[in-house]
Amino acid sequence: MEHRLCYISRNYRGTGSAGNKAKTDNEDTLTAAGATNLGLQRSFHRNKVVTFFLDLAGVLRFVFAVREGDVVLLQYPVKKYFSFLCRVARSRKARTVALIHDLGSFRRRKLSVEQEIGRLMKADYVIASNDVMRQWLLDRGYQHPVGALGLFDYHSSAARRSTSAHRAPSTARLVYAGGLAMRKNAFLLRLAEEEQLPYELHIYGNRDGLPGLKDNARMVFHPFTPADEFIGSVDADFGLVWDGDSTDTCTGAFGEYLRYNSPHKASFYLRAGLPIVVWRQAAIAPIVEREGIGLCIDSLDELSASLSALQPAQYEAMRQHVERVSARLDGGQFLLDALREAMTTMHINNK
Repeated sequence: MEHRLCYISRNYRGTGSAGNKAKTDNEDTLTAAGATNLGLQRSFHRNKVVTFFLDLAGVLRFVFAVREGDVVLLQYPVKKYFSFLCRVARSRKARTVALIHDLGSFRRRKLSVEQEIGRLMKADYVIASNDVMRQWLLDRGYQHPVGALGLFDYHSSAARRSTSAHRAPSTARLVYAGGLAMRKNAFLLRLAEEEQLPYELHIYGNRDGLPGLKDNARMVFHPFTPADEFIGSVDADFGLVWDGDSTDTCTGAFGEYLRYNSPHKASFYLRAGLPIVVWRQAAIAPIVEREGIGLCIDSLDELSASLSALQPAQYEAMRQHVERVSARLDGGQFLLDALREAMTTMHINNK
């Protein structure tokens, strides 16, 4: 029996969000691997009504296109249709693999944990964002096979600038990129209050999202920069992955979610050639340490000491590890490896 690897593309209403970028990158990886799109051709209409009808049409096309032996990757959450798609696939003797991008029972609290586990149980196999999320699912009653992605792949055709040499801690440059809002990154207000910030922090985002932010000579704001332009031009030493309103630890819904998710921002920094600084309790911290691609800290107050302890040879080795991981991200290897494990676990020979 032929086992086709399949997916369902949809209308994405633009790729400005990290979630849409991750999903379209995964579709490109699947297409390059010979997978079949059982939905409509990918589109980017912004109108909500158009989006609704296009996505519905894609689901209907799937109903007629899926066949016995297919392995269908669903990028979770799938609005409205996840359980339906899984049921249809099972009725056709096809199997479904759910790749988790976000859990509704975490930040948005749209589902209870029990509801989410019940919904995910409709799939034959789940790829969690990382090993920590994988264990969380198992601890809460998920009973089908579960794998782990690790990091979200990130495609970019931008040519990166040559990497900078290791700077002294006092002149080290960190970057923080993304949407700025009090509910997500109010910790920047605390950093701005420090008279002698022991490094330069370059922030790519709209300062208006953080009302009351004080001026600080060591915090430099940059206007919105398209992702490929950032990757090709940024001149820094580290990318900072931190959320919440405290410099002591990651707090709030977004900070707590770092314990379980693999932030797309981390992959973005790595594709720009930057080692990353992450919270030691973040789910990706074991990956950062294992791969040698950054620093793990409990508090931002530790960062100055960590930078001081880093020798030039250690930093250069870190950069080389980042180059290796960045190439894997660009090639879609994290997804392909996770799918290979899924196929093996489900005893499918995908030729």
